[in-house]
Amino acid sequence: MSSLLREEMQRVLFRPGKQRLVEFIEIEEPSDGRYFLCVSVAKNKVVQLSIVRCQMSQTAIKSGSKRSHTKRSSIQECYRRTEVWSLQDLTLVDGRDPDVDDPCFLLHFDKVRSVTAISCSAKYAIVRAMVALSDQYCQRSLNLRNFDWTYIKPTSFYSNRGDCVVLTQICFYAFNLVCLSMCPVPLDS
Repeated sequence: MSSLLREEMQRVLFRPGKQRLVEFIEIEEPSDGRYFLCVSVAKNKVVQLSIVRCQMSQTAIKSGSKRSHTKRSSIQECYRRTEVWSLQDLTLVDGRDPDVDDPCFLLHFDKVRSVTAISCSAKYAIVRAMVALSDQYCQRSLNLRNFDWTYIKPTSFYSNRGDCVVLTQICFYAFNLVCLSMCPVPLDS
């Protein structure tokens, strides 16, 4: 589902503005509709953060034949940016408390913008993308506070590798344990 959303937002919002959508997460907002926090890169290598609102609209479409005058309804998703910032203007990302599973974080621009992701993993995914883009395009490290660094920049041998490799290793070890447990053990009499 997220790949379909990514393609649709890329086609409708970002491609016409010569931008590439790098990462997005769904966020909770008090008003109706679905909201997303998006990170995009423009052709001139300016990184932007934007809040995108997705609103469902129902339109009437005429049927294809000339004889039939029936109309059918189609639900279309309308994407609109409600807020836009430059990553260069972001002075601090505050995770609030690294020891608590809290999907809320604060983006410090001229004003502080509170963002509530739909999950903690989404919060860390967007922050990882912002850190990488800040290093790559802004040539500065992003100022982070109250985040668990093991989830932001993995340093251990296993976490730097892909999830599939780690999962394969776990399955291999589990298979070995099952095989060992099925081996007959000689009993001393």
